[in-house]
Amino acid sequence: MAKAPKILLLNGPNLNMLGTRQPEVYGSATLADIEAMCHAHARGLGLALDFRQSNSEGEIVGWVQAAHGKNAGIVINPGAYSHTSVAILDALLAVEATIIEVHLSNIHRREAFRHHSYVSQAAHGVICGFGATGYLMALDGLARLIGGTKKDEKKV
Repeated sequence: MAKAPKILLLNGPNLNMLGTRQPEVYGSATLADIEAMCHAHARGLGLALDFRQSNSEGEIVGWVQAAHGKNAGIVINPGAYSHTSVAILDALLAVEATIIEVHLSNIHRREAFRHHSYVSQAAHGVICGFGATGYLMALDGLARLIGGTKKDEKKV
């Protein structure tokens, strides 16, 4: 049996506060809820998932660098680092992995400073505005891009 492609799912600053932090913007699901949902969904897609969160830019950069040659894909919700971190962008550009960027809210309907994401320059796709479901959409898209899907669907 072939090994499941490894996916690194990274969450940036303040996402550990989901469920209590601005639920009108980010929803009521906690990060633990999202993690459980993502692990179940990844298994159904034939993917091995490593789910992490950090408030530290350097730690996220280190995780991205460590994924080089080990992970087929990275799903990243960089949180506020989307708008500020050239370091995370550079790390993502240095790894050979398919990258999907996720945001719970629609960053383009929010404050002007949130409209730009450095991370988007490294991403194969960006999903925003679908709440926690966006993570599942990212895993679906990633599975299709890397050929890891088990679902009986045509690849587009």
